[in-house]
Amino acid sequence: MRVGMLWFDGNRELEFGARIERASKFYSEKYGRQPNVCLVNPRTLPQEAPGHVGSLKIDTSSSVLPDHFYIGIGERGRTLKK
Repeated sequence: MRVGMLWFDGNRELEFGARIERASKFYSEKYGRQPNVCLVNPRTLPQEAPGHVGSLKIDTSSSVLPDHFYIGIGERGRTLKK
């Protein structure tokens, strides 16, 4: 992913998946495309971290701040940088 949207959601009362889905919905409405990748800080992940939330692949990156989601469209054949 070269360009994405940074989304902050500090509501830890919500389930992790619901927080990701809110970011995904906003992204889709704003940019007219469905995102497929979301990077999160490892400290934001729940104990039993999902590999996917809906159609979004979830990956970690320490460069993303806790409770922030870097969401966008991944490039085919490219691996995510950690």
